[in-house]
Amino acid sequence: MIWPLTGYSIGWIPAWVAIAALVVEVVIRLVAIGVIPGGRRPSTAMAWLLGVFLVPVVALPLFAVLGTNRLSRRRQELQREINEELAELLAGTDDGDLVLAHSRRLRATVDMNRRLGAFPVHLGNDLTLISDYEETFRWMVEAIDSAETYVHMLFYMVSDDPGYAGPVWDALDRATERGVSVRVLYDHVGTAQVRGYRALRRRLAGSDIEFSPSLPLRVTRWRPSRPDLRNHRKILVVDGRQALTGSTNLIEPHYRRRSAARMGRRWVELNVVGTGPMVTSLDLVFASDWYMETSDDLRDVVRAEIDPARHELTGSPVQVLPSGPGFPDENNLRLFNDLIYRAVDRVAICTPYFVPDDSLLYSVTSAVKRGVDVTLMICQKADQVMIHHAQQSYLEELLEAGVRILRYPAPDVLHSKFVLVDSDILAIGSSNMDMRSFSQNGEVTLMVLDPEVVRATDEVLADYASRSDELELARWRARPWYEKYLDNAFRLLSGLL
Repeated sequence: MIWPLTGYSIGWIPAWVAIAALVVEVVIRLVAIGVIPGGRRPSTAMAWLLGVFLVPVVALPLFAVLGTNRLSRRRQELQREINEELAELLAGTDDGDLVLAHSRRLRATVDMNRRLGAFPVHLGNDLTLISDYEETFRWMVEAIDSAETYVHMLFYMVSDDPGYAGPVWDALDRATERGVSVRVLYDHVGTAQVRGYRALRRRLAGSDIEFSPSLPLRVTRWRPSRPDLRNHRKILVVDGRQALTGSTNLIEPHYRRRSAARMGRRWVELNVVGTGPMVTSLDLVFASDWYMETSDDLRDVVRAEIDPARHELTGSPVQVLPSGPGFPDENNLRLFNDLIYRAVDRVAICTPYFVPDDSLLYSVTSAVKRGVDVTLMICQKADQVMIHHAQQSYLEELLEAGVRILRYPAPDVLHSKFVLVDSDILAIGSSNMDMRSFSQNGEVTLMVLDPEVVRATDEVLADYASRSDELELARWRARPWYEKYLDNAFRLLSGLL
C-alpha cells in the first residue's frame, strides 16, 4: 500500500482511520484512472497515473497545476483572435502555386501547415546560416547598429554577460539614443534562472528599452500561472528588413553556469539570418507575443504587406510556422512527421533532445523500412539528467531499426535544431524533438524549400559528424545495467519531459 496510514490498524492508530485511508486511496486511484487519460496521449496519461499510484502526495498537487497544456482562457481567446486576424491579413499572398506547381507532396504539406496556423509560403528570401557562436553575436550587434526605426527581440533566455550579451544590450542602448524603438521579450522562467537576472532587470529598468517577461509567473492570483508553459522562441527583427532565428539564446556559450565553465562545456548553435518576406512573418510572431503580454497593438509598426515583386526575386521559398499551446494539434510535430513520411532518399535530424512520442518514433523507423537513409545527431551527454536518460532509452530501438546515430562529444551541448529531408527541404528553428517543444513551449520553425540552403546545412552537419562518435548496437547493448535501469525508469516520464 502506498498511503502512510494504510496497514496500521492497531496500536497507536484507530482501525477506523486506517480503513478510511484505504477507502480514500482506492477512490482516488479509481477516479484517476477514469479522469487522467481524458484528452491526453497515452504516454502522458501513463506518466501521470504512475506518479499518482506511487507518490500521490506529490503527484496530485502537481497534476492540479500542470495537468493540462492549455493556456488561460484569456490567452486562448487572444491567440484565437490573433490567428484569425493574421490569416485574413495574409490571405492571397501564398506563393505555393508558383513554388510547388510540380510537387503535390509539398503542396499538401504547405496546405496542412496553413490550416494549423502557419504563415503562407513566400518567395524572395535571402538566407544565410551562422554556425559560429561569436559570429552570431557580431551579426546581432551590426544589425542593431543599422536600425533606423525599430528593433524587436524575443529570446527564451537572456543575460547581461560582458563578452556576448553585453555588447548586444549596448547596441540596443545606442539604438534608443538614435530614437529607435526597442522592444524586448524574454521568457520569465527561462531567464529568471540565469545568474545575474536581478542586475539585468535593473539595467533594463534604467534604460529606454521597452521590455516584458513572457508568460510571467504569478503566484498571488487565485489560480497560479503555469510554470511549465514557456515561450521558447528566438527572434530578432530589425526595421522589418532583416531577421535572425534559430537555436541561440542571448547568453554567453557556457550559459552562465559555473559548472559548465569549469568543465569547458559550451553550447553549439545554428541560426539562420535573412531578408525577404520571412522577416515579416517572424515580425508578426513577435508582434503577436508582444500584444499577448502588453496589450500594445503593433499593427501600425509591423506591416503585414508582402512585397508583390518577390515573384521576380531570386531566393528561397520559406514558410514560417509558429507553434505551442496557442496553436491547434501540435502543429510542429505534425510537420516533422509529415516531412519524414514523405522522405524518399534521406532524413537527417539534429536535436539536443530526442524524446519522441509514438508517432515520431514510428515515422522515423518507418522511413528506414522504406529504404530511406536516416541519421540522428544528438549530444553524447545532454545537459538535463532526466532528458538524457529518457533519450538514451530510445537509442537501442532506433539502432535496431537501422537509424544511424551520431553523438556530439561531451562536454559540449549540441543545441542546434533542424531536420533535413531529401535534397530540398530544411526545417530549422527553436523546436526540440520532445513533448515539451510539441505541446508546452511556444516555438517557431522555418520550412525552407531550397537545395542551396540544404547543401549549406549539410556542410554544417558534416562538420558536426566529423567531431562525433557513431553509436554501434553491440557496444550500446553492453552499457552498464544501472544505466539501462535509469534509462528505462525515466522513459516512463518521457510524456512529461
